[in-house]
Amino acid sequence: MELKIIDADFSVCQINDIKEVDFSREYVFVGKTDEELSLVCSTDSVPKDYITAEHGWKGFRVQGVLDFSLVGILSKLSAVLADSGISIFAVSTYNTDYILVKEDRLEEAAKILERNGFEVLL
Repeated sequence: MELKIIDADFSVCQINDIKEVDFSREYVFVGKTDEELSLVCSTDSVPKDYITAEHGWKGFRVQGVLDFSLVGILSKLSAVLADSGISIFAVSTYNTDYILVKEDRLEEAAKILERNGFEVLL
């Protein structure tokens, strides 16, 4: 399986108002529940009126379109990284999955994934 390192800096935020989200940007993931409104976006597009934000994330994209019948992709990725003490933030879209790791662990995460059979593309 191929993973592509995304050339962007990400932030994970809680926000007050979806109207402040710049949907014209390449990477914008919004999650809403009865308890919160969350945003994952490039760090340079974090809304100024956020509640809280965690900066310093880098991302991997699982390359290709994933069939809904596939089982265990996120599980394997997260287990491989967790076994090395690397926490992740996962985002899924209709087509594929994204794994975010803290910026200071990106190179280590890439090496661990490669040692475990994943092809990491720059």
